[in-house]
Amino acid sequence: MVLATLEVWHSRPIAPTRRVALGDFHLPTDPAPGPGGLLLGAVLARFSADLDGDTRTDMKALMNEIERGERIGQPRLRHRLQADRVGLSRSRHRLVVGEEGLRFELETTKCLPAQSALAAVYACGDIPFEHRSAVMDVLRRGLEWVGPVGPGLIDHLVGREVAMRFRSGSYASASDPLIWAMGILELDDDDYVAKDVQKSYRRLLRDAHPDHGAGEDEAADRIAELSRAREILLS
Repeated sequence: MVLATLEVWHSRPIAPTRRVALGDFHLPTDPAPGPGGLLLGAVLARFSADLDGDTRTDMKALMNEIERGERIGQPRLRHRLQADRVGLSRSRHRLVVGEEGLRFELETTKCLPAQSALAAVYACGDIPFEHRSAVMDVLRRGLEWVGPVGPGLIDHLVGREVAMRFRSGSYASASDPLIWAMGILELDDDDYVAKDVQKSYRRLLRDAHPDHGAGEDEAADRIAELSRAREILLS
């Protein structure tokens, strides 16, 4: 089961201009930091070692501004945040749980480290304000992480007590398939009807098509994810 997802749309590493856009994301944070905060922290942890000293310093300043809800002028950290995804490539980061436990699936081949790190920080700006500080603290711990993305990372990001709650599945927002499915299909209202599910499914299915920039393997994974979410909500 997918607990949290972050899509990053970005210019190619060889492009003369560096651009970043947030794609679809499912980042539950209740109770904070939630699986969404854990995923964002892991993204920072994975790519922090690849950031130079000046970039890390500027990243910390940007995190403080986003935590306070300030308007962020562009470009920042030599990248421009935009809403338009035309001409950009897509990378996707996920936190999933299965029989083997929690697992991070982080795209590392197509996206520059700074682009993924920036996307995680900017995504925090869309998290409810009452949860933002708790999530941003996880991102700060991620930025200071040294080492591989392994079992010890979760304890580092959220502390042993919270990590145990994640591993036991006691986070309702992480373990409830209905909440997961609503997030995947971008349904915010609990009073959804079948018509709402089908409408959202068709819209997101069009976006997932390879013609919109996703590779064939990525498109297949996304379509399977959307189909499973629709099945859960209509059953």
